[in-house]
Amino acid sequence: MAWFAAPEYRLARELFLRLLALVYACGFLAAARQFRALLGSRGMLPIPRFLARVPFRRAPSLFHWHYGDRLYAALAHTGLLLSLALLAGAANLLPLGAATALWALPWLLYLSIVNTGQTWYAFGWESLLLEAGALAVFLGNDRIAPPLPVLLLLRWVLFRVEFGAGLIKWRGDECWRKLTCLYHHHETQPMPGPLSWFFHHLPRPLHKAEAAANHVVQLAVPFCLFLPQPIASAAALLMVVTQLWLIASGNFAWLNWLTVALALSVLDTGTLRRVLPIGPDPAHAPQPLWHQLLVAGYALLVLARSWQPLRNLISPRQQMNRSWDGLHLVNSYGAFGSVNRVRYEIVLEGTRDVHGTDGWQEYEFHGKPGELRRLPRQFAPYHLRLDWLMWFAAISPAYARPWFRPLLARLLVNDPDTLRLLRRNPFPDNPPALVRAELYHYRFTNGPELRATGAWWHRRHVRTYQRPVGLAELGPHAPPETPSHARPHAPPDAPPHAPPGRTPKEPGERR
Repeated sequence: MAWFAAPEYRLARELFLRLLALVYACGFLAAARQFRALLGSRGMLPIPRFLARVPFRRAPSLFHWHYGDRLYAALAHTGLLLSLALLAGAANLLPLGAATALWALPWLLYLSIVNTGQTWYAFGWESLLLEAGALAVFLGNDRIAPPLPVLLLLRWVLFRVEFGAGLIKWRGDECWRKLTCLYHHHETQPMPGPLSWFFHHLPRPLHKAEAAANHVVQLAVPFCLFLPQPIASAAALLMVVTQLWLIASGNFAWLNWLTVALALSVLDTGTLRRVLPIGPDPAHAPQPLWHQLLVAGYALLVLARSWQPLRNLISPRQQMNRSWDGLHLVNSYGAFGSVNRVRYEIVLEGTRDVHGTDGWQEYEFHGKPGELRRLPRQFAPYHLRLDWLMWFAAISPAYARPWFRPLLARLLVNDPDTLRLLRRNPFPDNPPALVRAELYHYRFTNGPELRATGAWWHRRHVRTYQRPVGLAELGPHAPPETPSHARPHAPPDAPPHAPPGRTPKEPGERR
């Protein structure tokens, strides 16, 4: 089976695997730092409550056998250490079987996290990481040549990511067909980056050129991935350039970084030698029969499971970012099927006075817009989950129904795990007596406004999003371990905690 090996992709395999390991590390780091407030036993959407009503077959996870916050932390930190070891090239130091098992471990651990993550993990890049991570298990290490079937399956993933995103745009918002979506997108995207203000103020003809180039790269170029070299490599490099443009223009967690990794897996050594001083290919050991059989079996499984994503692509009712099985082996992708024309932001405020006469002070987040003079920061590929969900909540309160009141309850007791997700707590010594949420319309300032005021944002009050509330109303949503003297009993007719819902896996679409 000489055709099975593709030694000309040895560097492509290394580039893909190292960048994948970096993305894994970001995912596990975010899980370790954020889970207690979001998903822990005292979190806004506790995992134990989820496990009590969702069976293993619907959401496979190691936590179905046992859950504890310490176990979750140990699992996340173990995944982080494994990812860093893989990033450093540990798989190349091991026999092929051990390397295969080493790549399977972070996939299993992250699957357990995603499948119990509920609303906080309902994003397309979670499934993309798991699908790409599952294929990495079968790529082998530098002792053997990369298996060609796995490389082709990586191209199939990349094709669905790009073509699915292109189709959902073309079929969705008419501004994509008119090439005007980028008049608004850089300003209204979920989490702007430090360069987003400048991208927003590019000339409108350039915005149209951006949209047109996006259609070409996402609707036409993906088909070139399956053509002979160097055409396939040229197509992949075009995708890398567009993804780097997106990385510079905003914070989209690791979606763009993982797409770059997939595109790098397409580059053959001959193409790379044209721009880099690369030596001759080393000799590889023959691929063991057991590994060939393993790869062939998984390739057949992926092809069989690809029917639903393929059917979804050609359907006029295309769904974006849909997981078709609990293992996330083959998924449907897409991004920004619609673009918001205006930006709304929820501002959380608190006061020490139970009558609200002592003045209201604002909480600040790390990533979402708040303070007007603060330039947006770069966080991607790290994922600020609460900041992202606050963007959805500003679009519609329905997106926030499962977790918003529990969030307010934790602010009223200065819950340390929750406060670690925020940039500034205006009540460091004693918790507020009341909290509320106000809805504002935010827009980027223009050049003269920036020079005159030093503000990157201008905002206008729209309405009250959540009237002032105290612990007497939010008692059922407060952390279980809150001392009884600090948490008054709720009245008998207090609403129960709403069950965790499903929010968009990507902007513009509900799953």
